[in-house]
Amino acid sequence: MSPIAVYTDTDDTDVSAGVRLLEEAGYEVRILETRDADAIIAGARDAEVLLLGYAPITREIIAALPELKLIALMSMGFDFVDLDAASEHGVWVTNVPGAATEEVATHALALLLHATRQLPFYLGSATPERWNDRAETAPPRLSELQLGIVGLGKIGREFARVAGPLFGGIVGYDPFLPDTAEVRAELAQLGIRRAELAEVRDSAHVLSLHLPLTPDTERMVDAEFLAAMPAGAVVLNVSRGGLIDSAALVAALDSGRLSAAALDVLDQEPPAADHPLLGRDDVVLTPHIAYFSSFTEAEYVRVQAANAVTFAATGRPESPVNTPA
Repeated sequence: MSPIAVYTDTDDTDVSAGVRLLEEAGYEVRILETRDADAIIAGARDAEVLLLGYAPITREIIAALPELKLIALMSMGFDFVDLDAASEHGVWVTNVPGAATEEVATHALALLLHATRQLPFYLGSATPERWNDRAETAPPRLSELQLGIVGLGKIGREFARVAGPLFGGIVGYDPFLPDTAEVRAELAQLGIRRAELAEVRDSAHVLSLHLPLTPDTERMVDAEFLAAMPAGAVVLNVSRGGLIDSAALVAALDSGRLSAAALDVLDQEPPAADHPLLGRDDVVLTPHIAYFSSFTEAEYVRVQAANAVTFAATGRPESPVNTPA
């Protein structure tokens, strides 16, 4: 019998190229189009591979799928999968690393410029009636500001490369990046001065987050963190919404402690109609789309399926994020 590969949810993504790769490798492919746990269990009980959009995969789902050997994600983040449970049950989990590095970095720059140049206000005032209106404060000159980057992985370093020349300096923090001569040389070439998190927080006029969401990073940007930032600072997040305490961010914006926030992600996606970060002139918000381009639209599908194909051929996928028991 052919092994079963099941797409849980595709969010209108065309996965036909992935289906072809899987079928050519001998898989029987099903597409469920659901994030409901019971429906996933019912439709994938005999599956060796789950291919996810953003369906949450809990310990209970993993335990209910006895044939499961691989969970392949169509994203770089993997916080919606119970990684510990997968490892304990001998299930590989894979992501799509690096495919959207350029896209996310350039989207972050676009959000940054939109926020610091106060475009929400000035796009609204470009009418005959409001032509001479000015925001309450003038936008800053970026070359007089310091850029702070929390997370110096591929995307954080690429963001430094494209955005850094606009700023007076860059200070960065990453506890996992090794301190080697090669790394020091690359950071120096990018103009990044490495520092502890507290110094980055205390000195960054624009703070950009490039971190995975883990128990250690969840709501790391809280009221205490925001209170220590320079007055009038901007917070930029293209990683995961859960890195920021939304209530604390709203309070910092309302008090004027922050001048703006630039976000591609929220703690609740899609947000409720009354989410406090919607519809504000001091928040630039896009719908978790920083990764998206004509290139990544195809590459995410290909890499996700290729992990299953390589696993079938070798017993190990191409881009695992865990080491199963």
